[in-house]
Amino acid sequence: MTDLFSPIKLGDIALSNRIVMSSLTRNRAGAGNAPTDLVAEYYGQRSSAGLILTEASPICPEGHGYPRTPGIHSREQIEGWKKVTKAVHDAGGKIAIQLWHVGRISHPDLQPNGALPVAPSAIRPEGQAITYSGMKDYVTPRALETIEIKALAGTYAKAAENAMEAGFDGIEVHAGNGYLLDQFLRSSTNRRTDEYGGSRENRARFLLEVLDSVCSKIGNGKVGIRLSPVTVFNDISDEDPQGTFEYVVNEINRFDLAFLDLLQGTGGAPQDQWLPFDYDRLRAIYKGNLILNNGYDYDSAAREVASGKADAIAFGRLLLANPDLVERFRRGASLNAPDYERLYSGEEKGYTDYPFLAA
Repeated sequence: MTDLFSPIKLGDIALSNRIVMSSLTRNRAGAGNAPTDLVAEYYGQRSSAGLILTEASPICPEGHGYPRTPGIHSREQIEGWKKVTKAVHDAGGKIAIQLWHVGRISHPDLQPNGALPVAPSAIRPEGQAITYSGMKDYVTPRALETIEIKALAGTYAKAAENAMEAGFDGIEVHAGNGYLLDQFLRSSTNRRTDEYGGSRENRARFLLEVLDSVCSKIGNGKVGIRLSPVTVFNDISDEDPQGTFEYVVNEINRFDLAFLDLLQGTGGAPQDQWLPFDYDRLRAIYKGNLILNNGYDYDSAAREVASGKADAIAFGRLLLANPDLVERFRRGASLNAPDYERLYSGEEKGYTDYPFLAA
């Protein structure tokens, strides 16, 4: 019987088990937003997971929206990530980087030359940005010109090439959580009147061009995608999420990607508070490997894999706090609790100091 400990191949990436580390922003990058030795230690500790999906990593300087998030667009960042991939591979693990552009979820303080953040449409999000000098209200972003959108697909492809140079086994295109690609997909944030706005077909155009671009550079078998159909994170929504994402998933079938990472629900809310959405319908439409994500424990994850509803399960907070989660699951051992006060600060504390099981 297939279980969480069964091996699986996601495209070109062979996993020793079906326990995936979900992307988790940790704000520990060093100078130049480059990964440090501490970041390498953190990921190396968690290499027993079948696949590590790194924290979201901006594809260009304009893609940043938070302090100390490691990018994948400069030489020093590539060299920093090489330390990370080596640490994971030396421990027998596999790792893919999540490619990120935050779009409007930024602030001029975080942008080159103090420029406005960019977005599909000039609509200011509710809330505040985290800057190096404290919390500041979001601003109204600048709507991208059509020619800029086409160029950005190439920027994603360059970032994917950088990832291969850095030694990653694959990449995940971040098209969820209210960031740039999700902003194009959703009706609340995309009010364009050109070929990238209006109908769901037009709103999905940019995402499909990005997938075409990255796949042509590094191969479809190394590319995955993150979607989050009903999250309201970053002040985003859609007038018909079921129709929008059924269309998107049907369209991405033609790329024969390594996997679809599907973030269910609305962030950290328990399942009984999720907005209505038929995830089983997406499973029926999608022809590839499906990773389900959000709020799973061992029992619920094991059920989803055994039933065939998922090919693998992504764990966030459990792997954050339990670097040896795979072994703890095998033994039925107790779990460390996450240190929520140090999720985004503290250097090694709440990062690399979680205890392993005693030998």
